[in-house]
Amino acid sequence: MTTIAIIGTGNVGGAIGTAAVKAGYDVVFAARDDEKTRAAADAAGAGMASSLRDAVAQSDIVVLAVPYGALADVAAEIAPVVAGKIVVDPTNPLKADYSGLATAADTSGAEELAALLPGARVVKAFNTLFAGNTANPEALGIQLDSLFATDDEAAKDAICGLSSSIGFRPIHVGPLTASRELEAMAWLNIRLQLISNGSWNTAFALVSPPEAALTKVA
Repeated sequence: MTTIAIIGTGNVGGAIGTAAVKAGYDVVFAARDDEKTRAAADAAGAGMASSLRDAVAQSDIVVLAVPYGALADVAAEIAPVVAGKIVVDPTNPLKADYSGLATAADTSGAEELAALLPGARVVKAFNTLFAGNTANPEALGIQLDSLFATDDEAAKDAICGLSSSIGFRPIHVGPLTASRELEAMAWLNIRLQLISNGSWNTAFALVSPPEAALTKVA
């Protein structure tokens, strides 16, 4: 059975972890606050690791569901045990005042993460989905798209399988550099909610995407 480590205890990690458990994955949570970690694990029906490194070491897929500003510290902590692992980056690099993206135009948060974890198979995924939609993909009455970017074939296959099992249509939008566009899309969606006092349930569903972009479960 594939094991997924969820690093973080917030809404995003909770939604992905809960959905993965329902889909039949073995899920373990880890964070620096033991009380919050236990609560998140119990809510998802998942296990709890004693440390971030322990969670990563026992897992095949690692989801870094932490704030963008915490990625560098988390990456430094798990670097010794993450080689060869599939690392999912669902974060969005927003400025502290929510005025835009914090990254330069010629990079992305996911590319920054890949530079910090050169031995990992990094994939940008789930960042364009709000947690409520991840927890309940059918809530809007249509199949939503899970847009993801990666250069790695193993990561591509893993995210295809995870996204499909949760209930999304996985769409590979290109190499990891395409994370720049995914993060911009997410910011657009977030900004729409902020300026409109929205309900935080808008989502992307492409009409007639190229067949080659539609990844299939082997």
